[in-house]
Amino acid sequence: MNFLMIVADQHRADALGCRGRFDIRTPNLDRLAARGTYFENAFTPLPVCTPARQSMLTGLNPDSYGAFWNPGFFAAADPPKNDYWPEMLRRAGMKTVFLGKWGASAKTGPTDWGYETYIPYGDWARMVREKYPDLKGHGWFGGTSGLPLADSKTHWLAARAAEQIEALAGRPWHIRVDYTDPHLPCEPSEPFASMYDPAETELWDGCADTLEGKPYIQKQQVVSWGLENMTADDWREPVARYRGMVSQIDDSVGIILDALERTGQTEDTVVMYLSDHGDTCGSHGMLDKHYILYDDVVRVPFLAAGPGIAAGRRKELVSIGFDLAPTLDELFGIRSPKAVGRSMAPLLRGERVPDWRTGINASSNGQQFGFFNQRMLRDSRYKYIWNMTDVDEFYDTLEDPGETRNLIRAPEHAERIAAMRRELLALLREQGDLFLKGGWLDRQLEEGRKI
Repeated sequence: MNFLMIVADQHRADALGCRGRFDIRTPNLDRLAARGTYFENAFTPLPVCTPARQSMLTGLNPDSYGAFWNPGFFAAADPPKNDYWPEMLRRAGMKTVFLGKWGASAKTGPTDWGYETYIPYGDWARMVREKYPDLKGHGWFGGTSGLPLADSKTHWLAARAAEQIEALAGRPWHIRVDYTDPHLPCEPSEPFASMYDPAETELWDGCADTLEGKPYIQKQQVVSWGLENMTADDWREPVARYRGMVSQIDDSVGIILDALERTGQTEDTVVMYLSDHGDTCGSHGMLDKHYILYDDVVRVPFLAAGPGIAAGRRKELVSIGFDLAPTLDELFGIRSPKAVGRSMAPLLRGERVPDWRTGINASSNGQQFGFFNQRMLRDSRYKYIWNMTDVDEFYDTLEDPGETRNLIRAPEHAERIAAMRRELLALLREQGDLFLKGGWLDRQLEEGRKI
């Protein structure tokens, strides 16, 4: 049995055609969802690239060993050295290949984690420099790429993945394909750059947010990016471009899935598509993903199909970080170091799991504009966010899917908030969150000592 893992960078959960919320064309991912399991409530453990990707590989909470952010602005911790699941798959006899964006560490690369072959984006960059020496990029809001689709980053990567699938036919393999898109700046090639008309583009649910009653840093984030004068209509073009980039990724995924079909390996291959985290892309008046734990950035697409995987949608709360390693252990008969999550294999088989978790946590610690530590507990409807140095947040995601109204002071929710604080405290202690090691902050959750 083979394992194909496809990871997008900053792909929102609601930016899928099969989600049914917006007009977004993703026919290849929709077909993957139709023949397999579509997790409607999948979450990242931390909506920043490096910690999220480390958690995928380790099953650990990044806050338990200090992986609070991406490298570059500050030192970024690596997890304790161990033989994680790519190495276990290699030892089990699989050929292991990593293509595209690494992003899990500035100190080590894929070959240090069990991948025998690494095809980096540097190879694509050299090709572009040679063929298109005068190519110019765009600012953070993106623009139409000057590259023909075949030489775009997405389709170059898909072509290399297809070559590996063809070359390895007949022996067990694990191939991981990591895109850098739809991370900003979005620069889709034609025909995807003009696929969505900005004038007809519906904005995300959170775009009407005034940020009143929210932590101060959220308004500061808007100002820091220089976005305070953006109107709703101003956001339609970047949102349309983002959706075009998602559709371009989907088209390139079709190239990879076609290679499986062409070589007769579809029925022998577990395929997973997921993202490390989402993107605001205008929601709450913001770009990117820092200083917030809205569903825009913590909720991600997660699709799985292949041998033994049932067709259907699952509503259980799952983590693409905590739960992935134990799932792969069960699917492929390996044994990775202990993760803080649990195996999703029974869910993938279509089984009923009555004791599955009712709440899931995620965190954020700030990044380029300064530190701001947050911890979240989310159930199927309500979300509590502990902001250690500012007002907390509480949202009813059923009545307010855009999370525009902070109900933290609503008396009718006081009992629920207290219970969620205690549940979050227990989870963070169990996972070894470093901010609960010294006892300084426990009372905020244990006793509700918040302003």
